[in-house]
Amino acid sequence: MDWDKLRIFHAVAEAGSFTHAGEKLKLSQSAVSRQISALEESLRVPLFHRHARGLILTEQGETLNRTVREMFAKLSLTQAFLSESKLKAAGQIKITTTTGFGLCWLTPRLNRFIEAHPDIEVTLLMEDDELDLGMREADVAIRMHPPRQPDLIQRHLTNFPMPIYASAAYIEKHGAPTDLMSLEKHQLIGFSGWHPPLPNANWLLELARKKCHHTIRNRVEINSLPGIAQAISSGMGIGSLPLYITNHYTSLVQIMPSQQLPLVEAYFVYPEELRTSKRISVFRDFLLSEIANEQKP
Repeated sequence: MDWDKLRIFHAVAEAGSFTHAGEKLKLSQSAVSRQISALEESLRVPLFHRHARGLILTEQGETLNRTVREMFAKLSLTQAFLSESKLKAAGQIKITTTTGFGLCWLTPRLNRFIEAHPDIEVTLLMEDDELDLGMREADVAIRMHPPRQPDLIQRHLTNFPMPIYASAAYIEKHGAPTDLMSLEKHQLIGFSGWHPPLPNANWLLELARKKCHHTIRNRVEINSLPGIAQAISSGMGIGSLPLYITNHYTSLVQIMPSQQLPLVEAYFVYPEELRTSKRISVFRDFLLSEIANEQKP
């Protein structure tokens, strides 16, 4: 099988259309289509069901794509090992984390890391849906829960509490609630979506419902933690957010300080194959150092 055709096939399988794959590969839609047709002809099997709404892999296409993904993952890992010095941290590191943590905590600190390690190139992927480290979609992940994959190395970084916040303008206009029961008279802002970046993103609403007989609702729901922080700071309502978000929004006012708060457990995660990688270890040490400095009185 022609390697270039397999590369194009993989791009089409991941993109779901000839057009989107062509944009990624910088090829025309017709050129991509011809390459796929030639690959199907050489294999004598159809690889895609063609529909007006896009492309769906056939059973044979699914089998081929799994193999090609594994090949790309192994090539990526080999390239990383070949380019990395054992004595000096160098090469590329692809980091994935949630949008909120990446935007509000990690990005403002990254300059210190790249200044300390000029031979490392960083790619930061902020995704609330988790990327597959085993398939080399990223090298390392910072996740807000214990890893579920048993084949990944995990290092607990820290725990972030989730205080309850309002803005000074909201408190001046509506007053500040003193307990969960009094939240029924206020506007709550919570997370919307099937895949929250935190397992306890809507803990405040769930706990308030238990106290208020399920009558309380979120007045506003947003599928972004930074978006929720922005809404709270603008005076729209009350919500709970982890400290790594709210430290970025200094206008937020913590309320209900006596309420027991849940914790967000942050973990540094990477595949077993990268255990001896120098660039991975220096990035891990950088994270731990930043967290330690932040927690100093």
